[in-house]
Amino acid sequence: MKEEDRILQLRQELHEHNERYYVHNTPIISDQQFDFMMRELQDLEARHPEMYDANSPSQRVGNDISQQFAQVAHIHPMLSLSNTYNTQEVSDFYASVAKGLNGEPFDICCEPKYDGLSISLIYEHGRLVRAVTRGDGTRGDDVTANVRTIRCIPLQLPESRSAKNAADGYPDFFEIRGEILMPFASFNRLNEEREEIGERKFANARNAASGTLKSQNSRVVAERGLDAYLYYLLGDNLPSDSHYDNLQLCKKWGFKVSEGTGRCRTLDEVLSFIRNFDNERHHLPVATDGVVLKVDSLRQQKALGFTAKSPRWAIAYKFKAERVATILKNVTYQVGRTGAVTPVANMEPVQLAGTVVKRATLNNEDFISSYDLHFGDTVFVEKGGEIIPKIVGVDVTKRSRQAEKVEFITHCPECGEKLVRFPGEAAHYCPNDSGCPPQIVGRIEHFIARKAMNIMSLGTETVSDFFRRGLIADIADLYKLTVESITGGNQRRYVSAKKIVDGIEDSKNVPFERVVFALGIRFVGETTAKLLARHFRDIGSLASADMQSLMQIDGVGQVIAESVVRYFRDERNLDIVHRLKEHGLQMRIAESEASQNHSQELAGQNVVVSGVFSLHSRDEYKEMIEKHGGKNVSSISRKTSFVLAGENMGPSKLAKAQELGVRILSEEEFLDIIGNGDTASAGSDATLSESAAATLDDGVSDNHENKETEKAAKTKPVQLSLFDMDEI
Repeated sequence: MKEEDRILQLRQELHEHNERYYVHNTPIISDQQFDFMMRELQDLEARHPEMYDANSPSQRVGNDISQQFAQVAHIHPMLSLSNTYNTQEVSDFYASVAKGLNGEPFDICCEPKYDGLSISLIYEHGRLVRAVTRGDGTRGDDVTANVRTIRCIPLQLPESRSAKNAADGYPDFFEIRGEILMPFASFNRLNEEREEIGERKFANARNAASGTLKSQNSRVVAERGLDAYLYYLLGDNLPSDSHYDNLQLCKKWGFKVSEGTGRCRTLDEVLSFIRNFDNERHHLPVATDGVVLKVDSLRQQKALGFTAKSPRWAIAYKFKAERVATILKNVTYQVGRTGAVTPVANMEPVQLAGTVVKRATLNNEDFISSYDLHFGDTVFVEKGGEIIPKIVGVDVTKRSRQAEKVEFITHCPECGEKLVRFPGEAAHYCPNDSGCPPQIVGRIEHFIARKAMNIMSLGTETVSDFFRRGLIADIADLYKLTVESITGGNQRRYVSAKKIVDGIEDSKNVPFERVVFALGIRFVGETTAKLLARHFRDIGSLASADMQSLMQIDGVGQVIAESVVRYFRDERNLDIVHRLKEHGLQMRIAESEASQNHSQELAGQNVVVSGVFSLHSRDEYKEMIEKHGGKNVSSISRKTSFVLAGENMGPSKLAKAQELGVRILSEEEFLDIIGNGDTASAGSDATLSESAAATLDDGVSDNHENKETEKAAKTKPVQLSLFDMDEI
């Protein structure tokens, strides 16, 4: 068989095995056999680059290419559903449908209401061509590259199941909608990994799924283990008038559709379905928070029509959060990678939403004080998003007179250092950032990150392993690692060890401003690091800077200035910086950068960049704004000087700019202002878009070390904009 034919054969077989494993849970080959076939396909594709196919099974691993999400208009608007929390409103909905259909008989399709991120998938001739998030309902983000990594979503439907070859086959063009979710198993694994390195845990699986799907790096998406359930088929030539029947056909075509979907013919059957599902949902592998009710006939759906915001033929019944009472036994404390200390309630084990719960976060001292918690209290616990246990109340009537009040600790449980609380902060911190074990590991993790030193050959588990083995005690020790010290004489580790050492060596070429960011100075994020590097030019000048000289820099306030001074007063930090310099890291602005003409054309101006550009990338424009004295900001306000707008500017930003009378400039107008012909490229040092910088590819804001101004240093968790409405 020719290699080109073998490629096609392997692709078809691997697609089928993916479907069996991830959709139907009925694999017929071992994981090892699957891996052998995948390896063969990858080798053949490497020899035949002309046969590249974005929908090949080999592409599911994703890649490290940073991507900007283009805004795409939906073919059909993705409207929200009306919500109800009581069965009387379900009865009212049923009566309203009966009245709207003038007494014509109708069925109701009842489906699990998944708590994830809505997605629209477009297929042409059986091939996935586009995946778009809900967005504002009329336009969403094109996340096709990321969705291709989700293994239960078919990339290529078998030709044998097309309408040409089967009476009930898929049409040439159709849209199918569903929900992207993070299964509990993936979510728990991810939070355990984050907890190990001191990262803030995700509040619930929906936040994690949303942040993951919006990652700039599709390889991250592939590693997170997302899942998807499809629940609505749209198109001009659908096989059936029955929504339920179409979903059953979607299963045959290879889509993952909930086995819990049912068709009800009476109101009593609908109410019975709701009651039964409320019990069964706790055994599912993904988060659900209700039941969606839809009129089954597409013809009747069309007849009933829509209100301004939602269809008249569908409604979402949402379950109330389950609440239980238990006893608070004691409180322990965890130290994160940034030194933030988080109190954790340890409780009598209790059954809640299908699992045994015995721990819950208490957030911070203010949270403890707000409930006036005492040891031995009877506390009420709910699961936020059906995942994270949280205390929501206290039964003070059951409190013992001898109960001891919970007092927040004063010293770090890891190293014994006295804790501090910065002005405006809710959290307490251990200031021993260079001697507290969780913080040391956290600083190393920060140092190797993609936007810092970009040592991607190292991972979190490897760093923790090296620290435990005594190979590294701080960031400078990375540059002493050798292949021999890593392998310990085990030749099977040689290839990975060589890759790590090479990656560390390559990092010596990372420019100075990113080295400043990588040092992990508290409150110094990417933008602040650039300001410091460009103002002081070299590490010696920065290290000797006093409060006054630091605060003269626009964007550096007292909190940041104090943090920088405190960092360089610590002899341990100075020793680390000195060793990094000896190892050859870039400790001054490059000559090429220093010689560039940095004008003040945009001095004092706040600029918002929005849309898709053709002459330069968003990152390049942001570099130009900074180069000419301007400041990049993410949201439009009365202080915004102008908006640099490309194609498909966000509709909410456009409306806000028009409302406030903020100027909107095109690419050409902007380039004229700064002197046209400015072709400065951000190159490999370009920063991410502000939305990506805010989320760090994982759905929550970066920690307080990445806040860019004194105001932002007053840290509170910032999450991605989530879609609070429930979608069709």
